[in-house]
Amino acid sequence: MFQILRIHGESMSPEYQDGDFVLLIKFFRGKIKKGDVIVFKHQLYGTLIKAVEKITDEGVYVLGTGENSLDSRRLGPVNPLSVQGRVIWHIRRT
Repeated sequence: MFQILRIHGESMSPEYQDGDFVLLIKFFRGKIKKGDVIVFKHQLYGTLIKAVEKITDEGVYVLGTGENSLDSRRLGPVNPLSVQGRVIWHIRRT
């Protein structure tokens, strides 16, 4: 299954800008790996998009590329069960 989401914010800039769209694959074969860009739900901050930095027994560590990104440096590891999908296509705003 696929889903299109609109990017809100600058935590993944300059690659992903506010107003861009991404296409997610929601049910994907294989494991999440370093370098994947994933979308996940956080109980306090809602839906977030980040790049996978590493995977450990504790969870998935994610990083944003923006200067003030909210990522695993502040949130800790992401539970793999909260991952909504992996970005497979990026549609830039015009």
